[in-house]
Amino acid sequence: MLFYRVGAKNTFNSISGLCILFVESLEWLVKYCCAEYTLMSRILALDTSTDACSVALLNGDELTQEFRIEPRRHTHLLLPMVQSILASSSLRLEDLDAIAFGRGPGSFAGIRIATGVAQGLGLAADLPLIPVSTLAAMAITAQSAAQGLPILTALDARMDEVYWALIRFDEGKIVYEVEERVSAPSDVYVPDSFSQVMGVGSGWVYAQAMESLSNVKLVLNQPESIYPTAAAMLTLAKALFLEGQVSLADEVRPVYLRDDVAWKKKDQQ
Repeated sequence: MLFYRVGAKNTFNSISGLCILFVESLEWLVKYCCAEYTLMSRILALDTSTDACSVALLNGDELTQEFRIEPRRHTHLLLPMVQSILASSSLRLEDLDAIAFGRGPGSFAGIRIATGVAQGLGLAADLPLIPVSTLAAMAITAQSAAQGLPILTALDARMDEVYWALIRFDEGKIVYEVEERVSAPSDVYVPDSFSQVMGVGSGWVYAQAMESLSNVKLVLNQPESIYPTAAAMLTLAKALFLEGQVSLADEVRPVYLRDDVAWKKKDQQ
């Protein structure tokens, strides 16, 4: 009986050891697979929210992009640019993991185009969509030049208004100090906790009208040259994709920031 108990104990220890080894191996396998999946993510990004039309493709660790400034030609340019960038990487639409797009704010017509094309491509290939803020994309582009300063991104909203937000980065992640909004230039403000910010975007054509910023030191280095780009959106889109923050194609909507603009589902148009 004593021998049986000792043997049972040894057997139990052996099984426990095997279980621990199996769990450790499984954890390693999951981490390895996740790392490989992260490396091999294939995401297409589109943006037509301003005068610029851009398409970018993340294929593993390789990024390719096309960028053109051609106002009012986005409907003619976007799909050929998508086809061109996929062909240059020898990929089909079905080979992608997701499609990101500039969901706004921006030109009403422009963000409708990007949203509609992304929806169509997503439905055709059964791919999830990743809506990305145009204001956040500009902050990504300006991050290096800002050298740690908060970034006041602003787009010309026409009708003497601007779309804007105050954004900073915390360990690489975007933090909104002032959420996205539309307002008169005179209503743009920076919280008292910040004495210096960097300004980017076409909205800075109204800089002289931003009276509430008189006590803030502004760093403006050709702010109008910073556009939302599909390439910048991929930085945000990849992080959102890996966190599982994706949407079905028929669920996404443009973000106008104005209440008087309606978006109809495709089955309502």
